Amino acid sequence: MAKTDIPTPPGTGLVGSLTPDQKEFLKQMWAEMFRLLDGNESSAPADLLAVPSASANAETASVKSKTSTTKKGWFGSKKEAAPAADESASGAIALSEYSLTSEQLRAALWNNILGDHPDSLMLRFLRARKWNVTNGMNMILKAFKWRTEDDIEEVKSKNEDELDSKYRGFKLQMEMGKSYVHGTDKTGRPVVYINVRLHKPSDQDPKALEKFTVYVMETGRLMIQPPVETACLVFDMTGFSLSNMDYNFVKFLVQCFEAYYPESLGILIIHKAPMVFWGVWKIIEPWLDPVVASKIRFTRSDKELTDTIDADHLPNKYEGGKDQYTYEYIPPNPTENDIKKDTATRDRLMEEWRATLWKFEALTREWVACKKTEGARSEEVIEAERLALTKELRAAYYKVDPYIRARNMYHRANVLQTDGSATWTYKN
Repeated sequence: MAKTDIPTPPGTGLVGSLTPDQKEFLKQMWAEMFRLLDGNESSAPADLLAVPSASANAETASVKSKTSTTKKGWFGSKKEAAPAADESASGAIALSEYSLTSEQLRAALWNNILGDHPDSLMLRFLRARKWNVTNGMNMILKAFKWRTEDDIEEVKSKNEDELDSKYRGFKLQMEMGKSYVHGTDKTGRPVVYINVRLHKPSDQDPKALEKFTVYVMETGRLMIQPPVETACLVFDMTGFSLSNMDYNFVKFLVQCFEAYYPESLGILIIHKAPMVFWGVWKIIEPWLDPVVASKIRFTRSDKELTDTIDADHLPNKYEGGKDQYTYEYIPPNPTENDIKKDTATRDRLMEEWRATLWKFEALTREWVACKKTEGARSEEVIEAERLALTKELRAAYYKVDPYIRARNMYHRANVLQTDGSATWTYKN
């Protein structure tokens, strides 16, 4: 695996724009992921552990994997554990170092990917660690450990009322409009507005603030539409005073962008920072990773925002903005999640999604090894099948999404659509 740091040349490193070396590092990352998944706690069917031959059909293999079962796991069925892969080919990474089982790893992997291209997740961590595969794997496993231990699925499966009953002040942050997503910038990135003057550390429990931050992150992910992979953040410092400052929250936010959601920040605009902020900035700046720091911009006037956000998309509360938008929180509808009670349909759609995931795993194993396997199918053929399957994966996930994810205010506002797309309305 790659053991040196390699910068990412402009215009490369994303799905569909990989250099030959980057593609090889991505294959190594998947190979290492499969090695960990295929350990002594593996839930992978045996016929998916072998690399298909040239005459083998990945779809047939995946169908077999669904029908030959003896045990129940997160992915439906599983056989007895497969022999562990040769650890000498890896960086000696072990799941026990992260207190994860292979079953938890697979759940964290696919619950994180959802409807995205699976390669996109791997590439985020590879770019963040400059294509050092060992470091990238360590980073993604730490993120999965955090997602498992902090129960990130909770902010997706519960609505705001349920979260508020557990975390004091969670819903208040939405009602006051402390942070919200509206529209896209000139590159198609969703724009997250943070009204810093509305933050008072005592208004909510620290954990409620963390959960709200993750809620915004996970909700914002749904609005990032391929091929866009990042978001635009506007920290509106209008009216900021030291009573709004919360160093613990800043540290958590920095950790999210650097460790848990790497390569998801496109630009962070600090807007109209008053003089009192600059003393705070001297404390915060050393905490920032150079990559994150390089994405920060300072704007002094409202009109400067139109350098990044088109005037037609910028709320008209900012000078130069033409969109007559005012944030208004839309509370949960008591019946909006009744569909989750239909467990029979949920289970059927989950099995369809999982079957498609198994197919993708089988094809990816074949892709990883095709150049090293005599008589294997061509890389181009396998890549075409993988690309087609990612579209099936996305469709399959969004069929099951309303049965496992609580509706949020962006569903209520008709921004988030049932097929996973996001539709913004501007009043100009």
